[in-house]
Amino acid sequence: MPEQSAAAGNSLATRRRRRLTGLVVLVVALLLAALASVAFGERNIPLSAVWHAIFTPSGTEFDIIVGALRIPRTLLGLAVGIALGVAGALMQGHTRNPLADPGLLGVTQGAAFAVVLSITVFGMTYVSGQVLFAFAGALIASAVVFALGSVGRGGATPVTLALAGATISWLLLGLTSALVLLDQRGMEVYRFWRIGSLARSEYESAATVLPFLLVGLVLAVLNTPGLNTLALGEDIAKGLGQRVRLTRFVGLGAIALLTGSAVAACGPIAFVGLVVPHIARGITGADYRWLVPYAGLLGAILLLVADVLGRVLAADRFEVGIMLTVLGAPAFIYLVRSVRLVRL
Repeated sequence: MPEQSAAAGNSLATRRRRRLTGLVVLVVALLLAALASVAFGERNIPLSAVWHAIFTPSGTEFDIIVGALRIPRTLLGLAVGIALGVAGALMQGHTRNPLADPGLLGVTQGAAFAVVLSITVFGMTYVSGQVLFAFAGALIASAVVFALGSVGRGGATPVTLALAGATISWLLLGLTSALVLLDQRGMEVYRFWRIGSLARSEYESAATVLPFLLVGLVLAVLNTPGLNTLALGEDIAKGLGQRVRLTRFVGLGAIALLTGSAVAACGPIAFVGLVVPHIARGITGADYRWLVPYAGLLGAILLLVADVLGRVLAADRFEVGIMLTVLGAPAFIYLVRSVRLVRL
């Protein structure tokens, strides 16, 4: 027995070291992706000029490109990638659905409807104002979905939440389409926003959603132990003393804050929240204390790499949402064929 205990302890220590090593590797990869996002684009900038623009700017053309355009774009891509990766991991954990993505709660359509409403009804032209409307629409849609999914004796369950989310999403999609057809300005803005883009990034927009995103990340970290317990089944979780409804509420609140922030700032960006959690799960296993940070880092890396490829290969004509679709479709097909990765 002592030998078996020692062997188990060594196995756990080895697994922990591997996971920590993986986190370090992902952090380094993320730093390289961020550097590439600042240096490469339609105009490639030497690393020496990037260093000069960051630490000793003097108003040169490269300084303006780096400081006013690429750094806020990179920071926003970093934040949105982390948010979507973490939200996707939480969503798949709470719904026990390998095909779930952060938009399942009606967040995406809620934000879209609010953006179009702000333009067609209130005449909003400022990006920061549209971001606030989008965020409010995302949160209201999430709250309505959670309220509808909680009706009944059993409260909120993965099935009722998925059904309520699908219903609200289709309702908001119809209302958005009606507003777009009645107003040309709304159609033009919605057409660009619907693709998912980092091109309109600016410090003001990032600062508007950053506090909500940070609160969402804190809630996500607090939610990970409860998700591990829920993975054993709700009955077992209740038997172990887990407050299931509170765990659901905290998790869904984190998903709404993270996805609402990302969608409000950049529009609906597909595949990150769907594919990244499966990749992270294949590396770390089902422990959400490790799965969530892995998913966040992988989401940021994927988003930044896709954005750089769109700028370099297509001279900034392919927005990040298009590039992620091109890259994500083959990856998703592989995940569907790999039973080990999609099984929750």
